[in-house]
Amino acid sequence: MSATPRGWPRRSGRLRTAERRPTVSYIPAGRPFVDRLAAGLLARHGDDPMAFARVTVLLPTRRAVRSLREAFLRVGQGRALILPRLTPLGDVDEDELTLTAAPGDAALDLPPAISDLRRQLLLTRLLLGRPDLVPQPAHAARLARDLAGLLDEVETEGLDLARLDRLVPAEFAGHWQETLAFLAIIREHWPNLLAAMGAMDPPARRNRLIAALAERWQAQPPADPVYAAGSTGSIPATATLLAIIAGAPQGEVVLPGFDPEFPDTALAALRDDPCHPQAGMQRLLDRLKVDRAEVRPWMDEAGETPRARALNEALAPAPETHRWRDLDPVPDDALAGLSRLEAAGPREEATAIALMLREALEVAGRTAALITPDRALARRVAAELRRWDVTIDDSAGRPLAHTPPGLFLRLLIEACAEDLAPVPLLALLKHPLTAAGVDRAECRRLTRRLERKVLRGPRPGPGIHGLRVAVARLKDEAELPAFIDRLAERLAPLLDVMAEDAPSLKALVEATLTAAEGLAEDAQVKGEARLWAGDAGDALSSFLQELAEAADVLPELPGLSWPPLLTELLSRQMVRPRQGAHPRLAIYGLLEARLQQADLLILGGLNEGTWPPEAEVDPWLSRPMRAQFGLPPLERRVGLTAHDFVQAASAAQVVLSRAIKVGGTPAVPSRWLARLETRLADPARWAATLLTEPPAWVEALDRPAAVAPAPRPRPRPPLAARPRELSVTRIETLRRDPYAIFAEYILKLRRLRPIDEDAGAAERGTRIHQALDDWARAHPGNELPADALPALIAAGEAALADISDRPTVRAFWLPRFRRIAAWFLDFERRRRAVARTLATEIRGTITIDAPAGPFVLKGTADRIDRFADGRLGIVDYKTGRVPSVKEVETFLAPQLPLEAAMARRGAFPGIAPADPAELLYVRMTGGDPPGEELAVQRAREPIDITALAEEAFARFEALIAEYDAEATAYLSRPIPELVKAAGDYDHLARVAEWGGFAGWDEEA
Repeated sequence: MSATPRGWPRRSGRLRTAERRPTVSYIPAGRPFVDRLAAGLLARHGDDPMAFARVTVLLPTRRAVRSLREAFLRVGQGRALILPRLTPLGDVDEDELTLTAAPGDAALDLPPAISDLRRQLLLTRLLLGRPDLVPQPAHAARLARDLAGLLDEVETEGLDLARLDRLVPAEFAGHWQETLAFLAIIREHWPNLLAAMGAMDPPARRNRLIAALAERWQAQPPADPVYAAGSTGSIPATATLLAIIAGAPQGEVVLPGFDPEFPDTALAALRDDPCHPQAGMQRLLDRLKVDRAEVRPWMDEAGETPRARALNEALAPAPETHRWRDLDPVPDDALAGLSRLEAAGPREEATAIALMLREALEVAGRTAALITPDRALARRVAAELRRWDVTIDDSAGRPLAHTPPGLFLRLLIEACAEDLAPVPLLALLKHPLTAAGVDRAECRRLTRRLERKVLRGPRPGPGIHGLRVAVARLKDEAELPAFIDRLAERLAPLLDVMAEDAPSLKALVEATLTAAEGLAEDAQVKGEARLWAGDAGDALSSFLQELAEAADVLPELPGLSWPPLLTELLSRQMVRPRQGAHPRLAIYGLLEARLQQADLLILGGLNEGTWPPEAEVDPWLSRPMRAQFGLPPLERRVGLTAHDFVQAASAAQVVLSRAIKVGGTPAVPSRWLARLETRLADPARWAATLLTEPPAWVEALDRPAAVAPAPRPRPRPPLAARPRELSVTRIETLRRDPYAIFAEYILKLRRLRPIDEDAGAAERGTRIHQALDDWARAHPGNELPADALPALIAAGEAALADISDRPTVRAFWLPRFRRIAAWFLDFERRRRAVARTLATEIRGTITIDAPAGPFVLKGTADRIDRFADGRLGIVDYKTGRVPSVKEVETFLAPQLPLEAAMARRGAFPGIAPADPAELLYVRMTGGDPPGEELAVQRAREPIDITALAEEAFARFEALIAEYDAEATAYLSRPIPELVKAAGDYDHLARVAEWGGFAGWDEEA
């Protein structure tokens, strides 16, 4: 045992004498627990193979049992051994009892444990009986899971729900009083429910089994050696069994990570500090009535390693931290092999860890493991390792809801719950398991076709009927109707059931299975063969089968409650791969990591709230209520994780890893890192432990050797490929951003409309234009009818009819259009008094002789009026931004001047050529004011509209002539000041690359 450091109080070392003292030993932190345990067992009993086989070793988990078997191979150098009886203490069952129980023992005839899923559903039903407290099934299922945890905790601690009567409701807030009243119902009805089912709560059954074993060994101590190793007795029933084993003639308890140097003077503080790593073992020793001085080394241990000593000193109880200043400095060998990783964020942390794990494989036989409670970090690391085709074993498993079949099922019911809305429908159809009875490649092709032609833009009507109506509007479409029919056939069972007011859970599960298997079927393979294949498919199949068997527990539910309910029920289901993982790498959760070892251990996610975790809030009992009831404090879990941290951080080669920022917010380092840094008391030594290579590897991993920004594109297509007709609005685009014309008319690239597009400004403008045009055509002449306002509002409602079910249309557009209608009629009365409307929404064309041949200019005028003097007024309705007079004059907004020039040349059918007298923008927003008239005119100096139109037409001819020369390039943003907003083709022109470099606008 190492010498006591200077300044740390010495322990008294007094041993209490008794006729038979419990035998308790320890293997200190920093020593490979299972290897030392195996070596000690071989040293004590290995000479007699048959005697060795009669030894019983109880371990905390099944994984620990496997680790000890592997340790026997290492310590025994591969020779054949008849191993002791190795039993996981957390899973003691009838097989273990059979070894010692007498015939007729009642413990051997216990009812089976109720499954977690059935119990959650039963508790959900009880909660749904209080709709005033829990209105939604998914919320009830979530609370039922927490309530099951409370019941488990009550059983684990050996308490009785009857003790709730000791809690005085008047001492608590009103909502806690309601909780107590509900728990009283649970206390009365839950045991009866279990008895009627012939089942037990899992912890109660485990406690009964352990108690039966303890009673048998208490009455008749085992004749052969029994060892309980690696457990700290956090479960009272287990602690009772450990006490009997420790007191048996050939029994012994072996503690992991016991601190032999812990001072007696700090014991009171330790008992009051549930967050301390030694707190759990101290509770066990108190229960065993064993003094810490009586705990002996397992073998001829060399004592704690310097690292373990430093960690135990750093994690001293708060009242003892003042002794740090009296302790000897932390020796250098305590920091040998200890490194720290500080990454910029979770992604960088995961990549750096993956690189370190990958580096470990370069050394033959070297093993490495990541230990973290952060499941998101574990998944990221596993994903990063797939860069090198390395599959790592994540012992905590992968959430079933996030596996391909689990996600497929969730997408299926979400799409049906939302009446096949575009986004959830496309998510479902693009899932790899979706085939709809055809080849998967064909399904993808049809899905893309459906997306482009139907699901982009405004949402079609709900359900299959809405899709059929939308497809029927397409011209010459032969493939999509059959595809919709295939989808309808497969989705109909689930759509029909979810449309019911209150289907049963069993009907929902069966309909989901039918729809899922039908949708997963392809041209060669049945849906069930594709859907239930692999570890995840098998786990999902088992889960759904169990859910179907337990479905009668719940009452009938609203169909729309099925998606969140299934998601909640799936949330705690985990899938663990059976094979295929790398033999030298592993990812462990905290429970799985206990007693494990590797050449390199990486402790990831060392931030407050992750490791140690936050003390979870109990939704059923407040802290004072828990204390009165007799439940342990919520912080006890922090003490267990602190013990895990010390055990792992004491390894020979260890990396302590954390992300500096999480979610863009600075993260607080784990309290244990802060304490270790403070105990070190030397910033230079602490800084020396920081790794610099892994962050540099992360930065270099995806960084190219050189960055060559793309130059500004200067496409010069042949004249034959250049457009020979453009609209007046595209002339403005050619002036401001010629590359957009190149991409749209020469490369034939069209902007895709957003999926499930919300009707925006452009859509609003189109509908208002349509309403005004329909009304104007129906009411020609100078006099307005008496019903002009109702007629105009009706025209607006008709124009918005196909999208009137949208909330923004009902709440925003329609009220604004009514204000626009009232203002517009006032404008119309004034306008008709001075001018006569010749046409609305009229299209015109004019052809010019350009250097490369005829060129057609097209335009659609919103409205053309004729004044009494014969001249024309060109009117443009605007629902958005109106160009300035300067933009119109400088040919940056040439639409109205060009339309005026076209009208002067007789380009619009039915309208005799005439000079323009006015260019007018009518802006209508429905706000305050609802509309306004904005004529293209200066206040002080009048503008000659005819001259302006002719100048615009001359500039148009010059612009076309310029682009009729092959030397002219279609530049992107030739003059940045001319670009009003981001363009549809900026990403194609890679503006973000060349736009920030000096000289980018050369040759503009």
